[in-house]
Amino acid sequence: MDFRQLRTFACVAELGSLSKASDTLRVAQPALSRQIKLLEHELRTELFTRNGRGMVLTDAGRLLLARTSGIVRQIDQIRDDIQSAGGAPSGRVVLGLIPTVSCVLSARLARRTVERYPGISLCIVESYSGHLIEWLHRGEMDLAVIYGPSVDLHLAVQSLGRDSIVAVGPRGSGLKQKKQVDIGWLLRQRLVLPSHSHGLRALIEHAAAKRKLDIDVKLEADSFRVLTSLVEEGLGYTLLPPSSVRAEVADGRLETAPLARPAPRRELALAAPVEHPGSNAITLIARLLRDEVAACRTDGSWDIQLA
Repeated sequence: MDFRQLRTFACVAELGSLSKASDTLRVAQPALSRQIKLLEHELRTELFTRNGRGMVLTDAGRLLLARTSGIVRQIDQIRDDIQSAGGAPSGRVVLGLIPTVSCVLSARLARRTVERYPGISLCIVESYSGHLIEWLHRGEMDLAVIYGPSVDLHLAVQSLGRDSIVAVGPRGSGLKQKKQVDIGWLLRQRLVLPSHSHGLRALIEHAAAKRKLDIDVKLEADSFRVLTSLVEEGLGYTLLPPSSVRAEVADGRLETAPLARPAPRRELALAAPVEHPGSNAITLIARLLRDEVAACRTDGSWDIQLA
């Protein structure tokens, strides 16, 4: 195996098509096909199933991608650092954000990146903590903002601060008339929550366990937009940071109320893989992200208690 073959393999696996990989890598399609065939010959197994819809990874292909994607990214980052040494920073950075942070931070961070570092290509991926942690471990992601606690994650972690949580209900629920609600009352209502693998669910279940309460979860949604739309439809209550539903509250589609003290707060952390040092581009984006978190707190767009 050589790096060119592995890079071609990773690109075809990501895009699911030789023609799309040809456009991305700017290499003729027959040359890419030959590299894949040489790799399959050396490994003595098929890596893709070819069909009318494109290229689909076999079990062996998925294993190879899991074991080599981080290596390919590291070599690309070394090349970017060397080429940009002494000049403008360049390279690709893949950043994962949990949805309630993404809706506050994504556009601001992207704008600052374009203004400050036009040579850096920033890819923002939105998902829940469980998925982001998995992608960090597989080397498919450079940085991610995740929920804490951050112990035992086997990642390099820096705390960003603690985020407040409020009760969220549909229009007409009466929450907006309340100065505060007791979390015990809220946990006895029908709830709409993410599934068990995600940080927000763990936070709420921990609060319920402290009160020795069983929570009534009739609907689960691992999409933030689906979760808020289900609450809008009057199918239950949820708990979210107020910054994440500011637009829906302003439009009158959702209502919120603060939780009575002691209210749960969630720890937010910036995480990165520990297996390899970050590139110059990754370091700059991490610094820019921390600056934007502080700026959001200063201008009031995010109620976060900085670490």
